[in-house]
Amino acid sequence: MTDLEAATFGSGCFWCSEAVFSELEGVVKVTPGYSGGTIENPTYDQVCSDDTGHAEVAQVTFDPGTISYRELLEVFFSTHDPTTLNRQGGDEGAQYRSVIFYEGEEQRKSADGIIKELKDEKVFRDPIVTEVSALKAFYPAEDYHREYYRRNSSKPYCQVVIAPKLAKFRAHFQTKLKKPTPTPNS
Repeated sequence: MTDLEAATFGSGCFWCSEAVFSELEGVVKVTPGYSGGTIENPTYDQVCSDDTGHAEVAQVTFDPGTISYRELLEVFFSTHDPTTLNRQGGDEGAQYRSVIFYEGEEQRKSADGIIKELKDEKVFRDPIVTEVSALKAFYPAEDYHREYYRRNSSKPYCQVVIAPKLAKFRAHFQTKLKKPTPTPNS
């Protein structure tokens, strides 16, 4: 196995981001959390106050021998609206901004490169507002946010917001999804 790497993305609600990235082949772990703010170890309530400067993010631990950082960026840009400032769907506030927190020069170059390509190809009608910033710190979210969709898929938010996003993602990236684990015959 190749050495694992991490990618940290803010694309709105971290419940959605975690659900999407968790299904990709080569993704070992996705941790919802907070990054980009002014205080250490913020709580969800502090981040939601819109006073700390943190974004809700998903930190994706991946095997670059199976899935590349570039492929993760493609999923990132395909599964949220990078043209809305501090908003995704009905979620509003700076904590829902579109942001890539890069680790190292290669990740920064890849992020800047894909944004340039998307702009040049006019993929989006409106200007891309995705922030590209160095990762200074990542703070894992409280335990009740982890695997939220898996544990709460019947809740209204999951049914109305996350399930349709997952269906669209699965249809578009079906060749990148984890293979189902065979179940032994009883």
